Amino acid sequence: MMAAGPVRAAWLLTCLRLRRLANMVLSRRFRGKGAPPTTRSATRPKRRLSGVLGVVLLIWMLFAFEHVAHQAVLNMHCGVTPGSLCAADTARLDADAIAAWEIAEDGVSEPLARAVAFQLSLLLVASFLMSLGSREIAQADWDLEWLVTLPIKRGTLLAGRIVERSIANPSGWFMLLPTSVALAWLNGLRWSAPLAGIVATLALLPLTAVLRTVVDTGLRMTLSPSRLRNLQALCSIATLPFLYLAMSFGMPAGAALIRSLGRGLPQWLMWTPPGLAVRAITAGGAGVAAASIAALLAEVALFAAAGVWVLGRQLRDGVVSSGVREAARRIPRQAQEPSAFWRRLLPRSPVQRRELRLLSRDRNFLVQSLLMPVVIVGSQVVLNGKLNAFAAGPVPLALTAWGISSYMLMLSAFQTLNNEGQALWMLYTFPATIEEVLKDKAKMWAVLALVYPLLILAFGLAAAPAFEWRLIGAFAVVLAGLPLFSAIAVALGVFACDPLAQDVRSKVRPSYVYLYMMLAAMYGYAIYAEKWFQALVVMVLTAGLAQALWQKSRDALPYLLDPSAAPPARVSTADGMMAAMLFFVLQVLGIFLLKRARVDTGLAMTLSFVGAGAIVYALVRLAYRRSRTAGVPAILAGQPLQSLAWGLGAGLAAACVGVAYLYFLKSTPWFVEMAQARAASGIQAAWLVALAVLAAPLFEEFIFRGLVFGGLRRSGGLLPSMVLSAGLFAIVHPPVSMLPVFVLGLCTAYAYERCKGLLAPMLVHAVYNAVIVGWQLA
Repeated sequence: MMAAGPVRAAWLLTCLRLRRLANMVLSRRFRGKGAPPTTRSATRPKRRLSGVLGVVLLIWMLFAFEHVAHQAVLNMHCGVTPGSLCAADTARLDADAIAAWEIAEDGVSEPLARAVAFQLSLLLVASFLMSLGSREIAQADWDLEWLVTLPIKRGTLLAGRIVERSIANPSGWFMLLPTSVALAWLNGLRWSAPLAGIVATLALLPLTAVLRTVVDTGLRMTLSPSRLRNLQALCSIATLPFLYLAMSFGMPAGAALIRSLGRGLPQWLMWTPPGLAVRAITAGGAGVAAASIAALLAEVALFAAAGVWVLGRQLRDGVVSSGVREAARRIPRQAQEPSAFWRRLLPRSPVQRRELRLLSRDRNFLVQSLLMPVVIVGSQVVLNGKLNAFAAGPVPLALTAWGISSYMLMLSAFQTLNNEGQALWMLYTFPATIEEVLKDKAKMWAVLALVYPLLILAFGLAAAPAFEWRLIGAFAVVLAGLPLFSAIAVALGVFACDPLAQDVRSKVRPSYVYLYMMLAAMYGYAIYAEKWFQALVVMVLTAGLAQALWQKSRDALPYLLDPSAAPPARVSTADGMMAAMLFFVLQVLGIFLLKRARVDTGLAMTLSFVGAGAIVYALVRLAYRRSRTAGVPAILAGQPLQSLAWGLGAGLAAACVGVAYLYFLKSTPWFVEMAQARAASGIQAAWLVALAVLAAPLFEEFIFRGLVFGGLRRSGGLLPSMVLSAGLFAIVHPPVSMLPVFVLGLCTAYAYERCKGLLAPMLVHAVYNAVIVGWQLA
């Protein structure tokens, strides 16, 4: 067999790496299709998230990176270009328009070119450190040990490896390409800007590839795996300051930051590879561009040649170090067991003690899960010019605490099953269910996450000139949300984890990571909310969502190790929450359309309510019929006389509470506001009675009792299910009526529990509404 030439060897190695990356993506997209049929009759094939979501997220990420890069160039122009009109402009949009116009008219100034070269240099360093912070450095370099057996010269193999790592470097492309394209676009290249950006990025990526290969190889040959894992953790932390400093130029405070840094940048920066890339993009003529590109390629070629020479020296005795394996060490007895003091502090659960022991041993995971959130959020606070957030009031302080804690849960609790790896099957052999194991882990991570807000709260109370109840309230919302999001993170981790994946990087599906981040951002509204009921709505909805996701993950736990099977279809809390969301969205849409058609307000509200309820009822029934769902709620179930008795009795009891509540409200301003709001709605008494006594009990009981409470009851106790379903039912009503509606939700849930059919809670609801409407109209 003839040895491959340098060009063909580099091409084959690059194709191999790209094929590996493509297989990782496609395996997540199509895993489970074409799987052998299963013998289980009660299961069906697992459903994965559509690849469309991944494509949408990729497009959104590219757009977001390009937007930040575009804004960074404009900010740097306003900050460093002498005589720029946008430097004195206070309106953000006007400043951006002025900066873009000045660059298009006058070209890129020399100070701006140095500033962009400085940003590209920071991104190059961040890309290099990120590659060292990946998990590859702590794993065996099996591919190099295999590749050296091929009929390829060592120098050719190393050069091909550098080319392969230059092209197949997703993080490097995401970092360097947006800035290059934004600079070319603003400089007037317009639709040829992507091509210029690709060329500039391709010319710069070999620098990180050479440096990564040299450092990676040297470290593997000299350090043990345990030291490599420690170094990996340090590199992942060291990446963040460079990355956030480069990204901060595109933030609102970027102009002020680059104004203090950019004017002192040296001229020799333009003769470095990033500076030459900027010169080539911003050159006024073809000659200058060609000279800059030639100088850039010459510097990169010299650097690559030096790197290949160093690699040859490193590998002159082979590609495997003799001392790479860890030697067993005898641990002193006093170091094996914790002292009595620490044993009292450790949790009693064996699962939690095991997690803490593994956390203390895996320093990389310890740093990434506990320290990295502080560095990330702290970098954003400092680099965005919001260092005074700790003195700005309780809301920014609480948001900072929430950001650190929720991010910590994403890096820790979210990885609960993923960290088990190939040993996940052992959990099925323990004398406890996997759900109990996950509960113990969720509780442990929730307790660890509480440390951050408590420390920040203590700092806020100590720094505040006077005691603020608003600070206590904001942090109470944060502390209440952390146990819920610990459960959400663990539940989403069940769906995001792929324990059968061989490659570590393909074990977590990123779609669920983005879903968690979106939910955490939405919960931040509860901290922002100025009124108590707004925060209460978000918290109750989050509690319902946490329970729904936990129930879904609990159903999937017995089938984690079987890629061709899924749990049988049953009514779940998630079905009820989706049905409730669709119900209210269709109501709002129907009212909007009917009012545009000049339909009477009362008739529009009634038709919208009935139409939305009928559509949701039909869709849910159709979906349940097609999936052969078990536990579908029925209206006529059990004994009719028992349902009638419970409906009338519980309805009158709830009505008595409602009338007493209204009688109490007569002496408060709330009663006047409630009467004015009903009068302003313009709904007539006939439509109000039809809506409250007939339509509302029929459709709302199917959703909130049949689906929400039914789903909660399937995996929880009676009292918690009643309370949570009643809370979800109450928050969709006006704040002034939440208390009696909550009592109504408890009565209807208990009636449904006793009679096993929807007729009883419908009668409870109808009797309550009839009494309340009659008392109000009397």
